[in-house]
Amino acid sequence: MPGFRTLLLGAAGLFVSFALSQAAEPRLLKVDDMHLLREVRDPQVSPDGKWVAYTVSSVDVAADKTDTDVWMASWDGSEQVRLTSSAENENAPRWSPDGRYLAFLSGRPGKAKGTQVWLLDRMGGEAQQLTSVKGKLSAYEWSPDSKRLVLVVQDRDADDPDEEKPGDQQPKKAPKPIVVNRYKFKQDIIGYLIQHPARLYLFDIATGKTEALTSQSIEAAAPSWSPDGRSIAFLGKEGKDADRYNTSNVYVLEAREGAAPKQITHYDGVKASASRARPEWNPDGTRLVYLQSTGAKLDAYNMNRLAIMPASGGEPRVLAAKLDRGVAAPRFSADGASVVFLVADDRSEYLARVPASDGAVEKLIRGPLVISSVALGKDGRVAVVSSTDTTSGEVHALENGKLRALTHHNDALMAELKLGVTEEFSCKAKDGNEVHGLIVKPSDYQPGRKYPTLLRIHGGPNGQDGHSFSFERQILAASGYVVVAVNYRGSAGRGEKYQTAIAADWGDKEVVDLEAAMDHVVSIGLADPSRLGVGGWSYGGILTDAIIARDHRFKAATSGAGTALPIALYGVDQYIVQYDEEIGPPWKVGLEPWMKISYAFLHANQITTPTLFLGGEKDFNVPLEGGEQMYQALRSLGVPTELVIYPGQFHGITRPSYQKDRIERYLAWYAKYLKPAEAPVATGSR
Repeated sequence: MPGFRTLLLGAAGLFVSFALSQAAEPRLLKVDDMHLLREVRDPQVSPDGKWVAYTVSSVDVAADKTDTDVWMASWDGSEQVRLTSSAENENAPRWSPDGRYLAFLSGRPGKAKGTQVWLLDRMGGEAQQLTSVKGKLSAYEWSPDSKRLVLVVQDRDADDPDEEKPGDQQPKKAPKPIVVNRYKFKQDIIGYLIQHPARLYLFDIATGKTEALTSQSIEAAAPSWSPDGRSIAFLGKEGKDADRYNTSNVYVLEAREGAAPKQITHYDGVKASASRARPEWNPDGTRLVYLQSTGAKLDAYNMNRLAIMPASGGEPRVLAAKLDRGVAAPRFSADGASVVFLVADDRSEYLARVPASDGAVEKLIRGPLVISSVALGKDGRVAVVSSTDTTSGEVHALENGKLRALTHHNDALMAELKLGVTEEFSCKAKDGNEVHGLIVKPSDYQPGRKYPTLLRIHGGPNGQDGHSFSFERQILAASGYVVVAVNYRGSAGRGEKYQTAIAADWGDKEVVDLEAAMDHVVSIGLADPSRLGVGGWSYGGILTDAIIARDHRFKAATSGAGTALPIALYGVDQYIVQYDEEIGPPWKVGLEPWMKISYAFLHANQITTPTLFLGGEKDFNVPLEGGEQMYQALRSLGVPTELVIYPGQFHGITRPSYQKDRIERYLAWYAKYLKPAEAPVATGSR
């Protein structure tokens, strides 16, 4: 494979650097370390089982951007090879089934602009641009015979002017007015939803011909080829105001132009999230496994379940019905006898399997750990990205219930660090609920001391704080804080009843659980009750606002991308479906349920905690208005407060310098009120 040998990083060099770092005295984590970490994702096992392709994201500090490249590691773990190194991102590596090519998506310069499919020939040579799609290409999959691709593309509007050509002297035309004519019309990052819905296209490798498979009447996602290459299963939704219900169903169509898609499920709540939820065929092509969700009304607290059904249509059958945990990424085993999938279970996420005929669920690995993605080889080999409290995500082979590391991108850095110890805890809330969470002790923890303590609240709410490496938790621990992470009611990993307990009742039971956790860390003599802080992002910001309006023991708070007056965001953010399904339109249900979930804003005069508000300027998820309103309320009341706005950023802050600035501001704000004698000054621009 001479063409794949560029930029080779051998295991020997890695182990030398690892050994050198081991010899040094461990040091505390620093803010600048956040840009030294590499994010490893999307493993793909080669058809011959000898290699695993994956992506690595790193930060270019000088350019103030993140760059993603395609790498591969040998199955024996002896080699890591960097395959791409352009200034543009390369994502979604996919092996051709015949093993000759490795394809990826990139917007690098080529014969056609925008994101395209590129090919690396295993016989050697530079990557070549394969497709020349004019629309927005977001995903693709190889046909089993390696002769075709199915593409997921949003068509370009025919009325849009052509892109300017080099040397054009004419001024740019004024942007067209934005015309909205759909129910849900906003989405973070995407913006106003005026684009055509995504369609499936068939691309012929030999001729370069592209044919439409689905019409614009169906919004298509997550395609999957049948083993014989004759059909494609996908998730789709159609009909008037299909976006009103966030509902996708499973379709099957012949892989030829003009074929009519057949909807084979008729269910409120088949989940569409590509690699972790696409329908998957069994080896003989007669059945499909997919994920059924909780349904539209409780979509925000969705807990996926495994479902299997004939590919020709029929009655679905739920697998592992007694497993009261959310699942993801289902795959049939190589022999079709079982289904392998991920399970989110009480602070861990592990791989499991169940017989395709149904039966007992078998854990394939024990925690505590978090497996974020999984790839199965043709011969049954399993590659995963796994992380723990003290190790960042790397690609591992999963063999006989044990992990064997294939990549080592962060080993040297991890070996340098003296990290805080993470421990599980449980306690009882005042209403009897059993609360589970994690405590991270200061990196230089000394038994018997009481420490300033930070309650850091995860977002979602449909997620969980688990046993994976968290830079935020560890940098706060390195700064001398006890960090408390709580899986309050509404979180994943504790069953459907626990997950849906807060429906239409935001900021109530969660606060009871969060307060119980803080009572616990105080009662065990770990937290200094006079130096407590709180903070979070997104739903974590919402709960920060909620708890400081009720509990005055917090001396400092940071509230990111939150809101405390949801009715003010009706039609302004992207949650119109949830508002109507879960709460109900105010003209239909009255103001009482809306006022109940707006407690923090309506009782802002009860807040005494100095609070830092932060948000992205272009956030359509939880728009900046939510933070602005709370900032203005506290400013009007004379409570110490600041508002930090990150220009051009969406809900997730992605610009590396802003990510660093945010951490520095957290540290400075907490130190000002919890450790005034040693308060640092934020170094980010103001």
